[in-house]
Amino acid sequence: MYVAMNRFRIRVGREADFEKIWQERESYLDEVPGFVEFHLLRGPGNEEQTLYISHSKWESQGAFDAWRHSEAFSKAHASARSPEGTLLGHPEVETFEVVL
Repeated sequence: MYVAMNRFRIRVGREADFEKIWQERESYLDEVPGFVEFHLLRGPGNEEQTLYISHSKWESQGAFDAWRHSEAFSKAHASARSPEGTLLGHPEVETFEVVL
C-alpha cells in the first residue's frame, strides 16, 4: 500500500471556495488501475490559514507513479485551479509506503 498526500495552506475565509473546487471537479481516479481511496481532510487553522490534506491510497508506488504520468492526471488537474488568493504557497507533496 502507498499513500500520497498534498498539504494545502488555505487563506482564512477562502475555505468554502477551496472545498467547492474539490467537490465539483472530476478526479478520474476511478479510471486508474491501483487506486484505492481518496479523502480531502480539513485540519487545524489559525488567524491566517486553515490546513487541508488531500489523501489518496494506492495499491503500490508504481500505481501512483503511473497515475501521475497518465491522461487522467492531466485531465483532473486541468480544472483544479484555485481562485487567486486562496492558496498560501504551493502545495507540499508527501508520499509514504505503508509498512504496517
